[in-house]
Amino acid sequence: MTDAKTARMAMVSALEEAGTLPPGWRDSFLGVPRHLFLPDVFWATEDGGDADRWMRLAYSDVPIVTQWDDGEGDGREVPTSSASMPTMVAAMLGDLDVEVGMTVREIGTGTGYNAGLLAHRLGDGNVTTVEVDGGVAARARRVLRDAGLRPRVLHADGAEESPPAERYDRLIATCSVLRVPGAWIRQCRPGGVIVTPVSTLFGDGAIARLVVGGDGSASGAFTRSSAFMRLRRQRYRAPSVDDYLPGEWPGDAPRESTSLDPETFRGSWLTFLLGLLVPDLYYRRSPEGGGWTWWLFDTGVTSWATVDSVRGAESFEVRQSGPRRLWDEIGAAHRWWVARERPGLERFGLTVTADDEHRVWLDDPRRRAQARQR
Repeated sequence: MTDAKTARMAMVSALEEAGTLPPGWRDSFLGVPRHLFLPDVFWATEDGGDADRWMRLAYSDVPIVTQWDDGEGDGREVPTSSASMPTMVAAMLGDLDVEVGMTVREIGTGTGYNAGLLAHRLGDGNVTTVEVDGGVAARARRVLRDAGLRPRVLHADGAEESPPAERYDRLIATCSVLRVPGAWIRQCRPGGVIVTPVSTLFGDGAIARLVVGGDGSASGAFTRSSAFMRLRRQRYRAPSVDDYLPGEWPGDAPRESTSLDPETFRGSWLTFLLGLLVPDLYYRRSPEGGGWTWWLFDTGVTSWATVDSVRGAESFEVRQSGPRRLWDEIGAAHRWWVARERPGLERFGLTVTADDEHRVWLDDPRRRAQARQR
């Protein structure tokens, strides 16, 4: 049977060999048993099995789902709480760049493991973690105490303001946001660091490392791709397709064609970039004739488009309707990226101004990355 201590040491060794364990964190990853924070039943990339498999998965480099559908029922439709894979946990803690004596606010307690690592490294009194789900918060508080750790665990909405006297050196979120809440910037001291997953409705996300300025702004680069559950306040419920197309498809949309196959960027960080460059846009896919039909919708419920992706084809049928030509906007953003020699994610960044404007930039924070239709 797999021994917990042996499994934990193997996990730390794997992180060190991969170069993902940041300096100063080895003792905490060894000292905080990850398996104590996991429920008896969880969902990973491998289902079922005995206690030995449970322990191996507890220390494997895989994300683990610990709650579905906000804990309501057993439909297992939408994962709503989880334990991130150890490499992502370590990488984000590296981005946070803490030092002994610093204070940290965490948004999204989840299992409590990340808060436990922070408390082990910085001390209980320097760590506050916030969880919107009361049941999840209560369990995390209990497990942390069982592990000998007592950071402050709050049951609250992490997007809300905190008392003005509470200012932190660092803020880390373990849920993704479409927009960085202004409250997070105000909760940090000037020079403080915010590490948060940022996502788009169009697809996937990336970790942003933002430095808070004295003027109430925050700015910094994206460090790596990511996929996190959304901050509950920023979840998006899509309208019915009938709200866009009350009659039969294709309605008034003429037939067009494109040489750009949407399947070429699905599942890559490029969907995140396109979502940044073409905001207020989401898509759905449905199987069609050996390929896929992409349905694009704007959040204003004014425009839609479809693109038929057929395997092996060189040209793909497009239909567009409404004041926004959604596929044209995607095409313009893609051409913008290609014209700049396909820059990687690490060259992009985000600035959030004091008045809540979000600006995406390439290489230079002073110059907005903006794709214009041609």
